[in-house]
Amino acid sequence: MTGNPPSHRRRRAPITVVNAVGRGLERFGIARTLNVDELIAVARKRTGLRDFGDDGFMVPLRLLIESINEEACLTPTGRLIQGRRIAAALVNRLRVEHLLGRHPEIHDLDLGRIILVAGMQRTGTTLLHRLLASHPGVRSLAGWEALNPVPLPREGRAGRRRRVRRGKAAERAIRYIAPALFSIHPIEHDAPEEEILLLDICFMSQTFEATMRVPTYSRWLEQQDHSSAYGYLLTLLKILAWQRSRDAWVLKTPQHLEHLDVVLKTLPEATVVQTHRDPDAAVASFCSMVAHTRGMLSDRVDPSEIAAHWVRKMHRGVARAMRVRESADPHRFIDVCYDDLLRDPMTELQRIYGLARLEFGPAAVAAAAAAIRTNRQHRYGRHVYDPNHFGISPGHIDRRFALYRAQYGIPTKSAPEGV
Repeated sequence: MTGNPPSHRRRRAPITVVNAVGRGLERFGIARTLNVDELIAVARKRTGLRDFGDDGFMVPLRLLIESINEEACLTPTGRLIQGRRIAAALVNRLRVEHLLGRHPEIHDLDLGRIILVAGMQRTGTTLLHRLLASHPGVRSLAGWEALNPVPLPREGRAGRRRRVRRGKAAERAIRYIAPALFSIHPIEHDAPEEEILLLDICFMSQTFEATMRVPTYSRWLEQQDHSSAYGYLLTLLKILAWQRSRDAWVLKTPQHLEHLDVVLKTLPEATVVQTHRDPDAAVASFCSMVAHTRGMLSDRVDPSEIAAHWVRKMHRGVARAMRVRESADPHRFIDVCYDDLLRDPMTELQRIYGLARLEFGPAAVAAAAAAIRTNRQHRYGRHVYDPNHFGISPGHIDRRFALYRAQYGIPTKSAPEGV
């Protein structure tokens, strides 16, 4: 079963023209593919730096580029966007190494208490993340920081003006390329953002398989030990804390479920919040999101392939997390139901802050109330999706996720689509 996602059907005229010109050049044998050595040269020229530090990132980078070139079927604009994203990640690696060389004391920083949201995709993780991050004593990763975690030249240790400006430009670009995406997943330059964008800098991230068809890279990624990637993530968080510290951090990305054992070793004191929702709704919603984002970069989006990959992948995440939790300290975990979060967010926040030993006083309550108003449901429009478009049958999902549903008492019907 194939079909064109909304982002393909509604592309802006200039993007359509660029793609047409690019395909014309390809017919004349002028085809551009991504090249690792060229991207590295671009990053070094842009920064004037040469040292990437540990070169362990080269293996996943080369595999990713190979998979993109051979399997992703990107449009000319899709290749341009991905090439720039990868070059930007390499630029960040160079700047990280340069900063650590000048300030080795960063390695010794203590992040403080950590609340880590690790729910399955489309289970209210974004809403919960933003509400938790509203606490005056809690630090989160801002969207503009995710793009450039290291201060830019001449910004200084606490400088942010140039990075904020770049974050705003990136937000405007996304709104232009895929305006309907915000109804599915809001991406705002000044809002709390997932640290999966920091894992992108290691080239060991689910972002790539969520935005492109890269099955060879995806299979390889599942077979790897992710300890080095999470160790690098910890270093990046320390760099961010060096710039602006708080008493506690709130982190969030669904990828953590798949590697919860590594997370617990890397962040041994973290309080883990696992969100839950009816898998029927969560899986279909995420497949719709993947189809939309892939449609930004490619004309070949197969709903059946997306469903086959992500039903298995999402089940893999919750199954691996269940096994880890069997032997982990239960006092480190708290479970939040999607329906409960929508119905009474203040109660859920109080439960989480209590476990994390953070005071939920008047200032925090007022900040949370403001965040609830700001992140109201459907503020960018309603996310409408049809599970039948992906060939997803409730019976198949029920059988696949039966043990997970029974373990956490997840109801068979969830509330309508939220954040």
